[in-house]
Amino acid sequence: MAKNLVIVESPSKAKTINKILGKQYKVEASMGHVRDLPKSKLGVDVENNFEPHYITIMKARKTVKALKAAAKGMEGIFLAPDPDREGEAISWHLAFLLKESGATIKRVVFNEITREAITNAFQNPKEIDVDLVNSQQARRILDRILGYGLSPLLWKKVGKGLSAGRVQSIALRLIVEREKEIKDFTPVEYWVLKAMLSSKREEEKETIFEAKLDKIDGKPAELTNEKITTDSKVEIEKESFEVEQVSSKKRKRKPSAPLTTSKLQQESYNRYRFPASKTMRVAQKLYEGIDLGDLGTVGLITYMRTDSVHISNQASAEAKKYILETFGNEYYPEKPNFFKSKAQAQEAHEAIRPSSVYRTPEEVRQYLDADQYKIYGLIWRRFISSQMTEALDNMHTILIKAGPRYQFKSTGTENLFPGFSIVYLADTKLQKDEKKKVKKDEDDGKKVKEEKQQLPLLVEKEILDLHELLGTQHFTKPPARYNDASLVKVLEEKGIGRPSTYAPTIFTLLYRGYCERKGGAFVPTEIAEIVIPLLVEHFPTVLDYDFTAFMEGELDKIEEGKVDWVQVLKDFYKPFDEQLEHAKENMKNMKPEPVPTDQKCEDCGKVMMIRWGRFGQFLACSGFPDCKKTASLPTDVPCPEKECEGQLTKRRSGKGRSFYGCTNYPTCTHTTNKLPKKEESSAEDEEASTESESEES
Repeated sequence: MAKNLVIVESPSKAKTINKILGKQYKVEASMGHVRDLPKSKLGVDVENNFEPHYITIMKARKTVKALKAAAKGMEGIFLAPDPDREGEAISWHLAFLLKESGATIKRVVFNEITREAITNAFQNPKEIDVDLVNSQQARRILDRILGYGLSPLLWKKVGKGLSAGRVQSIALRLIVEREKEIKDFTPVEYWVLKAMLSSKREEEKETIFEAKLDKIDGKPAELTNEKITTDSKVEIEKESFEVEQVSSKKRKRKPSAPLTTSKLQQESYNRYRFPASKTMRVAQKLYEGIDLGDLGTVGLITYMRTDSVHISNQASAEAKKYILETFGNEYYPEKPNFFKSKAQAQEAHEAIRPSSVYRTPEEVRQYLDADQYKIYGLIWRRFISSQMTEALDNMHTILIKAGPRYQFKSTGTENLFPGFSIVYLADTKLQKDEKKKVKKDEDDGKKVKEEKQQLPLLVEKEILDLHELLGTQHFTKPPARYNDASLVKVLEEKGIGRPSTYAPTIFTLLYRGYCERKGGAFVPTEIAEIVIPLLVEHFPTVLDYDFTAFMEGELDKIEEGKVDWVQVLKDFYKPFDEQLEHAKENMKNMKPEPVPTDQKCEDCGKVMMIRWGRFGQFLACSGFPDCKKTASLPTDVPCPEKECEGQLTKRRSGKGRSFYGCTNYPTCTHTTNKLPKKEESSAEDEEASTESESEES
């Protein structure tokens, strides 16, 4: 009979651990957090050192009752939520609720769900880390103060249902300001002149290569319009092309560090267009355990919420053994590669890596679905390649003069030794993306990577054959809209948010209707372009990038035991409260006036008005609050169902996904992700389709 109770967050994690531990342990799941601040009020006594008033969450009450019953008669209770701030806080709340059981309560922490890691954790239990708990508590209270201060203000000044948050509003500010940059951008015309050349020598003349006009009269070539380009082309065609200089330079390419949470989200989006939330869902399953047939359920990766690139000595040794056995001595460096984490990273954590490198992606593929295989392959290849030798390339550069005024330049890359790339670029998808990146850089007029074209063996002063001289028109492009990868990258670079916050932040922005997806990128809605300038004007500190990063640093110091969490909140609260009171009096009222329509309310017959909510415009009865009838604005596209005279209207699901439904709902339940092809609705088609495919919800 079980003498010890083990509590984890999720049933799937409980299932995996239950198979590892013996009969003396009973494993239960808390289903996440069990206590939190109440939703109906602030729940924080700001006058009494910010004392929080926690309550058992409504949806957790049945779970808590079951856990208390399971704890009765147990000798020990082992709290085993995830190894981070949230996990420590969950453990702390569980310990509070179960203290009356009389059992000895201990915390167990493991970075991977394998037999060895679990056994070691239970042999070395510890006490709950109060500093970690205080750090999470300070974050929660800080976010509550901000949210419960700013949100009602926005309801009053802009519209019902709006929200604001510490990381959320900063992320939205980035999106809104980028959109303004795009709207204000003026394209500049430029031309590129390329010469298709070959050697006259018999043994080399079959190789035709490309060279770009690089300099005119010793200065960088600037072809700003078609006339200048045509005039230059006419003059160049009269000249002979002579090799002026041939040079080669060896270049080493170092492998990248193992993946952190943010880098995993960036790579996953760049390679597979997975939104951040989808990446984390898939990684969570890989961490909690996959059924590998005869091997049982095994956690394939280490904990996936981390900002550290540190790896354990055991993992390093196993990687070395695998590399030497599989690839040979030349693929393992003389000294193991070392990667330095960011200043605020927790070195006690590890980077995301496979729990065993001998479980290769191909060997476990039969047990994984397509998404799991992609994410696991990405993690496995990145880790193995991070432990391998550098790649060595030969960079060839040829300078070619065409008469006294014009100089062309051609570059090429020859790989001398693949090193780590033999693993990391083994995925053909990665190889294709590398080629696309080179092409995209060229089209955008950016500094182009060395093209991997085959160059002939040329000698200085030899004359070349000109096959074609091509002039192509280009325009400079505005900065790209943020997507999952680029938004996570800039947030990390600015020190805003932490690994666990990026995916929820993006989801919240979409769900709250502050931005929408278009072609995978985030486009701010009209409400966002109203809210952000107001917040920046009246809360310049809260919406300041540097201040937000500073606060993240202060919260990290709480975790390290360097500062008092109450003092951090005190330092923040007073100036924020003063700004809040000033904004209540001085913030401009931006609520738009309702617009009457010729449509009558189906319930009471009064005029329907166009009003504005957090998801955009909608129809509402003018008889409100006596009549609460609302409806979505139609798109002028008829419902395709037979005998239905309704129109398709844009709706949003409970999880924030856009779709189109019939205005005659619930009589007609027709829904679709895309409108019928129609010129005026093409933009919305693309957007709705993209949101559906993204699986952001």
